[in-house]
Amino acid sequence: MAQRLTKDLVLATPRIDHPEGLAWHVDQLVGFWPQLAPMREVAGVVEPRVNPKGFAGLAKVVCGQQVSVQSAAAIWARYSALPGALEPDGYLGVSEDDIRGAGFSRSKYATMRGVAEAISAGEIDLAAVEVLPAEEAVARLVQLKGIGPWTAEVYLLFCAGHPDIFPAGDLALLKAAHSGLGLDARPTIKEMIGIAQDWSPHRSAAAILFWRYFAAMKKREGSLL
Repeated sequence: MAQRLTKDLVLATPRIDHPEGLAWHVDQLVGFWPQLAPMREVAGVVEPRVNPKGFAGLAKVVCGQQVSVQSAAAIWARYSALPGALEPDGYLGVSEDDIRGAGFSRSKYATMRGVAEAISAGEIDLAAVEVLPAEEAVARLVQLKGIGPWTAEVYLLFCAGHPDIFPAGDLALLKAAHSGLGLDARPTIKEMIGIAQDWSPHRSAAAILFWRYFAAMKKREGSLL
């Protein structure tokens, strides 16, 4: 089925930031790949997870890097309460002490300052990036210092609602693929990229399905390899 989405097709394809759009993609995915139907049964209802777009959304993803869900929520609550912190020009007016006092590390502060400067200077337009084909969108975002592939992919998936993103480096997705696809071993990131390529242009639906499957199996069995 693999089909590379052009910019026009990205614009014409339903986003996954609303239940109807995500359900359409899951239906298409399982229709083409009935092998995924058992995973869908285990996963149950697959709902979108929606975060803000633009600078605020990218800041939230960066906020959550390498910390627990609970810690990220606490830091985000403090950070988002800072006047101006959710807009690039406003961010540049907030002191480093205030942003780091909310819980951002020095590197996270520097990353978001670089993003704010790039947006304010017109060097990047996040709204324009969000409608690019997956690989082009990721490549454009990782040009920003401090933004790696995982951060770019999670932003595009959960903030921009991009329909064709699969964060192959995510450990939960690799474990879900090992179990759900009946593989002999947990796939490497490179192998997972190759497997997921066949699910284009519905890779975002596959990722969310796999996360839901992983959560359901972990609850049922206590752990996954």
